[in-house]
Amino acid sequence: MGSPGLRSELEEYLKQLNIETVCVDHPEVFTVEEMMPHVQHLKGAVTKNLFLKDKKKKGLWLVSARHDRQVNLNDLAKKLGVGSGNLRFAEESVMLEKLKVAQGCATALALFCDQEKSIKCVLDSDLVTGGHERVYFHPMTNAATMGLTPDDLLRFLRETGHEPILQSFD
Repeated sequence: MGSPGLRSELEEYLKQLNIETVCVDHPEVFTVEEMMPHVQHLKGAVTKNLFLKDKKKKGLWLVSARHDRQVNLNDLAKKLGVGSGNLRFAEESVMLEKLKVAQGCATALALFCDQEKSIKCVLDSDLVTGGHERVYFHPMTNAATMGLTPDDLLRFLRETGHEPILQSFD
């Protein structure tokens, strides 16, 4: 799933920002559990990524958290000020339109496709402050996992116009 062309575009964009990455190719995976055997040798934090919508305000959110975190949508909605019960998973068609990836491929790295800056980025604060050597995401395809340093991740998000909202999932 995902697009090899978009992966190349992402890699090119990262290269322009002088961001070095580590990449591991693996069979297509649709859950973090399926992915773990292929990435357990990597040093750092593997992420899970949720593409959500706020049913009241019609806002879109991309949430990236450490893979072993529990993400309670009601608690998160309250913390983000959208009201309990208002966050839910966005339709795949919206994800394809905005991020150019399908289900199983949601990734903060796809935010470079969001030219309109219509998606708010929520980042598990541990990814930035947890002392991880690298943080890992799918690079526009669920047949690979890409790692970048926490500082480079922040720079990437800011360059794409997505200042992350740091959120604790402890």
